[in-house]
Amino acid sequence: MTKPENSVNTSRRKAEHVELCLGEQVSFQEVQSGFESLRFKHLAVPEVNHDSVSLETIFLERKLNRPFMISSMTGGYEAAEKINRYFALFAETQNIPLGVGSMRQTLESEKYKESYSVLRKAAPNAMIFANIGAPEVAGKMGVKEIRRIIDLIRADALIIHLNAVQELFQPEGNTAFFGLLSKIEGLAKSIPEPIIAKEVGNGISAKAAKRLMDSGVKVIDVAGSGGTNWQRVEAIRYQGTFGEDRRFSPEARRELLEWGMSTAECLMEIKSLKAIKPDYQGIEIIASGGIRNGLDVAKSIALGATLAAAATPFLKCIFRKGTNDLLDETGALNALHQLLTTWENDLRAAMFLTGSAGISDLHKAELQSL
Repeated sequence: MTKPENSVNTSRRKAEHVELCLGEQVSFQEVQSGFESLRFKHLAVPEVNHDSVSLETIFLERKLNRPFMISSMTGGYEAAEKINRYFALFAETQNIPLGVGSMRQTLESEKYKESYSVLRKAAPNAMIFANIGAPEVAGKMGVKEIRRIIDLIRADALIIHLNAVQELFQPEGNTAFFGLLSKIEGLAKSIPEPIIAKEVGNGISAKAAKRLMDSGVKVIDVAGSGGTNWQRVEAIRYQGTFGEDRRFSPEARRELLEWGMSTAECLMEIKSLKAIKPDYQGIEIIASGGIRNGLDVAKSIALGATLAAAATPFLKCIFRKGTNDLLDETGALNALHQLLTTWENDLRAAMFLTGSAGISDLHKAELQSL
């Protein structure tokens, strides 16, 4: 049964999520992103100069300087305002898209509204995506509420995050997902902004992607396993609230804690689906879930993604190492820029060594399994 929750509880949970991602080992232990098992085929005669490689790409009809995105993270509690301001300032200067954390809290209370509205104030021109959970969409939430969160940050698109496994483990989880696809279809017909369907770390298969595309979704963010493991995050929270977790048998719990599809597997399945279904060619794909360097970005693009996105690496950049203390604005932006530059260097290296002068060439680069 779904437990009622108020805004105070929602805000507390959001703060706990960030603290746990910073301070606990909450990554997948067995299931990885899949990129570690893939290598590019070397091209000894690349016929391109390293310095002339272009990272420019088009996403949702918008030209971007590079195929990177900062994934949805936070909002709705006190410290989130500064975190989101840092990310928005960075997204604005670098011309990369930014997803905000779930905006459910701002529909429950005005208290931390600024933690969301600060995004557009700091980034008047960047692509910013609103975000709401699948259980809320499947439930009583209607177009009026969706319109409120989109308008609050003048969002360029709406993310609906699909978090069935997380909700299953969450102490206050909402597992009422029935009717979601019909609600998405209705929203797609009612709002002009494109809808992005995003998993949170368990992956989107070709079967799920087809259902979402047929419902009017314009972008699929596969968010496969390999990065932050949200069932582990919620398992820690559950034990902190109720003590020992006896909801599942020990054997099943171990498997459920590793439940999910690798990011590479999701990308390969959806690439094959699009190849045999011409109607899906216009659907764009975001690769996230265990993206940890620019080579992962390059492999994602070779597997059909338009963009690659990450959250935890960017989050850890803006905190003092091993603490929950935020850096000052200059320090945070410098750290983010250093990470981005490193990833750009990785990506350019992969493109140069595969003879890819641009992103369209990288889509055709050959990968091989180890």
